[in-house]
Amino acid sequence: MNKILRNIIIALLIAIFSSLSTLGIIYYLLGFNQQGFFNLMRFVTAYRFIELKYVNQTDDINLIDGAIDGMVKSLGDPHSNYLSPKMYQSLKEQTQGSFAGIGVVMGMDNNKNIKIVAVMEDSPGQKAGLAEGDQIIAVDGTPVTEMAFDEVATHVRGEPGTDVVLTIMRDGAQQDYTITRDNIKLKTVGHEMLDNNIGYIQIVSFSEDTAQEFMDAYTDLQNQGMQGLVLDLRNNPGGLLGACVDIAKNLVPKGDIVSIVDKDGNKEVYSSDLEQVQYPVAVLINKNSASASEILSGAIQDTKSGVIIGETSYGKGSVQTILPMMDDDAVKLTIAKYYTPSGRSIDGVGITPDIEVKLDENSTVDTQLDKAKEVISQQINNQ
Repeated sequence: MNKILRNIIIALLIAIFSSLSTLGIIYYLLGFNQQGFFNLMRFVTAYRFIELKYVNQTDDINLIDGAIDGMVKSLGDPHSNYLSPKMYQSLKEQTQGSFAGIGVVMGMDNNKNIKIVAVMEDSPGQKAGLAEGDQIIAVDGTPVTEMAFDEVATHVRGEPGTDVVLTIMRDGAQQDYTITRDNIKLKTVGHEMLDNNIGYIQIVSFSEDTAQEFMDAYTDLQNQGMQGLVLDLRNNPGGLLGACVDIAKNLVPKGDIVSIVDKDGNKEVYSSDLEQVQYPVAVLINKNSASASEILSGAIQDTKSGVIIGETSYGKGSVQTILPMMDDDAVKLTIAKYYTPSGRSIDGVGITPDIEVKLDENSTVDTQLDKAKEVISQQINNQ
């Protein structure tokens, strides 16, 4: 071996040893153990093998994105996923209350089917003929079984004026719907005064403006002489915890609203300072009521500040947080579970209504709402 070759080999060995030492120091400082360092080296080895030997050209960003995506998917948690820049932007738009899309609310049933649970009035989806209960089979030809739920929502959204093709299953038959996206301003709260001075407030999701929208509706109904309240959380998939807690402070008496416990047992409690519940309250839920809507209905149920009517809710009792990455992407990860004031975890179980009323989908009569009005009327009369 000549001197030049020997020097090159020595230099390479020094570089490798230096890199390993540096990685080892970084891992030690970050608190990782020996197994963690070993796993990192497995990843680096696979990454370099693909980069150097794969027969076609590789894209470093796609390789890393795929690795992160696969790592999160390996958790087997449908609520944790990697958010590409497009998906992350869509999520931020959704929680801000405005986005470009087709104006439908989607949910996942117990069989993991993705269905349309609400269609916004005068939206592109409504104009195209989409209806509540439609099952989404594919988006632009890609089966939804190949995508996480958030990915489906992201692919449905897009730039105003662009088209998206949804393959819909309805009554056993499939049909493609071509829908032109538009700017959607999501009004999350609707309200009206029903007979017998019963106020009605519907919350379709919890976004940044929802608490203020609720207060505006609540105040308007008070000014009209409200004596009881029906709160409709059916088909509400959840949203921002802060908005849910702010609303609960007007409906739940002094004490706990919800507690959140992480993997280390650390507990964070959100509470209400309301001295007394002002009106009889009935809350409507169904199998598509999830997350923040279950927090609110669970708090009302546990504190006996209202009656829960309808069907058992979805059962999403976990808390997610967003970790922004360095390329306008992010990781959404389940970091804790929430518990109702009595200490219940409803994850995978749901909220069981105090009064179970099933809705006949073949009838135009809203039996759940009718039952809520009956219960509130009786409470008003008893006062």
